[in-house]
Amino acid sequence: QVQLVESGGGLVQAGRSLRLSCAVSGSILRIHAMGWYRQTPGAQRELVAGITSDGSTKYLDSVKGRFTISSDNAKHTVYLQMTSLKSEDTGVYYCRVEGHDSDYEPFGSWGQGTQVTVSS
Repeated sequence: QVQLVESGGGLVQAGRSLRLSCAVSGSILRIHAMGWYRQTPGAQRELVAGITSDGSTKYLDSVKGRFTISSDNAKHTVYLQMTSLKSEDTGVYYCRVEGHDSDYEPFGSWGQGTQVTVSS
């Protein structure tokens, strides 16, 4: 069973920075991709940033140049460094991890979500 624990959300003024962390635990054989999604009321969950096992990254257009996703493969942890935050970055941020467990079964797991609120 794979579990994700997120941390780092909170209330911050526009223009400031936050860093989100997501620690993955459980019987993991390999992680193929990790990402951060954002959800706001009435909207679908959208991919904000993703990173694959080979280090390839992708970003939502609105966060390019401001957010950076990174991972520590040894610690099975993914980070999202958010700078120059804007009010439209407000939402619940969810971590997602995809890979194979120790039984060679594929998995895709979500974190519990962490609230990020940016005040203008």
